[in-house]
Amino acid sequence: MNLSATDQQLSSYVEQHSARLIEILQDLVRIPSENTPPQGSEGECQKYIAGFLSKLGCDPVVYGMDEVPGLKEHPLFLSGRDYANRPNVEGRLKGAGNNRGAGQARSLLLTGHIDTVPIGAAPWTKGAFSGLVEGNRLYGRGANDMKGGVATNLFIMECLRKLNLPLAGDVLFEAVIDEEFGGVNGTLAGRLKGFNADAVVLSEPSFLRICPAQQGGRIAHITLKASGGILNEGPPAPSVIEQLTFLLAKIPEFAEQRRRSAKPHPLYANSANPVPVTVTKIFTAPWGMKEPIAVPSECKVELYWQAMPGEKGEDIDREFLDWMGSLPKLPGSPLEPQPPEIVFPGRWLPGSAIAKDAPLVTELADCATRILGKLPAIAGMEAPCDMFVFHDVQHTPAVLWGARGGNTHAADEYVEIDTLVDAAKVLLVFAAQWCSGS
Repeated sequence: MNLSATDQQLSSYVEQHSARLIEILQDLVRIPSENTPPQGSEGECQKYIAGFLSKLGCDPVVYGMDEVPGLKEHPLFLSGRDYANRPNVEGRLKGAGNNRGAGQARSLLLTGHIDTVPIGAAPWTKGAFSGLVEGNRLYGRGANDMKGGVATNLFIMECLRKLNLPLAGDVLFEAVIDEEFGGVNGTLAGRLKGFNADAVVLSEPSFLRICPAQQGGRIAHITLKASGGILNEGPPAPSVIEQLTFLLAKIPEFAEQRRRSAKPHPLYANSANPVPVTVTKIFTAPWGMKEPIAVPSECKVELYWQAMPGEKGEDIDREFLDWMGSLPKLPGSPLEPQPPEIVFPGRWLPGSAIAKDAPLVTELADCATRILGKLPAIAGMEAPCDMFVFHDVQHTPAVLWGARGGNTHAADEYVEIDTLVDAAKVLLVFAAQWCSGS
């Protein structure tokens, strides 16, 4: 495909300065910003970002959650978080004005969350905060989710400034806190603060796909209880291991029920299982020879399910609770003597979507096709995120676009450098086109 002179200039610039993109990402990875609800440690990373934007002349705005009018009163606000030293950071490259007629200059927001999940107890072989580069991979907590995207957005802001492109509309940058663990208060704060644009790109790791949709998600904590120890009087009661075995054997039935009740969204038409139900944690007792040998008296199970855009959380909660309520009533159920305790930690994250033919989607796809030589896949993201806030609260078109990586939320997380560069090429060309005013 023949590239225009502008496409060629921008793509070549990214290629020639790819080492700078890697440097920015390494800087971010080397500054821990773990989210450990109710606390978080995003402050130092946000200080770096504010300094970066200040050097570009973007006049960064750094603000805490307490400075956002109406945030705590908003129906989506999740209480119980501690936001000390956890600010949002925003910056703006101002366009020259309107060259397309009254009201037609388009603005673009590049956004991403700076918080990461914790490094966890699993051993890392590459260094959780190393930013190590080996071959085509850059390792570290958040390298893929989603400091790779935040670094890309910062890099784009730097490219636009240094190239001095003739933009009509503003290009805005945002780094928000507390997205992991269903937070999204930081994303909501940005909208209420008034830092909004005509279109939004969230640089999540979309594997070089354009994702105009996200799945919804819910976590349930199930607690099973029984008598513990190894010596007990009286007739034996079902142990928590018997209860756990029974529950695990039944969960596929709930998963099948969800597949029947959920109507697949068109952007998930090619998904083998658009609404998976997954056991994510099982805990009975601490491990090791310093612990007594005993039959556990309690077992905790974490269950995670996903949902289609358009499904209501309260409907799925009711479906789940009705299903769980039926299990102790089954003949011979080990759950009958003491029914499980169920709580929903965190928030329900709804699925959301915009149309596949929305201008944001079609123009980004056109830019990607020109730069990468083929039309990217346009599909829904297989996970929840904070994009629904833009769709449902601000009613702004938003998509996910970013690199490919692996071990996300696990040890030795990494991002693939060549796709990071490709994502940046496409995003720079798109930002220049969207905000050009031509």
